[in-house]
Amino acid sequence: MAQRPDLAHVDVRYIADLARLELTDAEVARFQSELGDILGYVDQLRELDVTGVEPLAHAITRTNVMRDDVASGPSLARERVLANAPAVVGGTSVRVPVVLEEAS
Repeated sequence: MAQRPDLAHVDVRYIADLARLELTDAEVARFQSELGDILGYVDQLRELDVTGVEPLAHAITRTNVMRDDVASGPSLARERVLANAPAVVGGTSVRVPVVLEEAS
């Protein structure tokens, strides 16, 4: 394994504060060690010869995993849906409460 990088410059408490996390002393020590392991692994990766290797966004080819937008079965009858609605407008639509928030 490659030699571990010096982590004296990495302040786990500062990073935790940025993330709004409260850590105990034991957690800081554990995360400091884990961060050292991660940076050590990155150091190992730096030793690889990647000449001629194109950068990738993903390790495998990504395709659209969404299904086609087709009905998977019969829809509910409008009358049945409106019969269960707490409020109906014009006999064709469900009335929902207005939700408005003021911009801060």
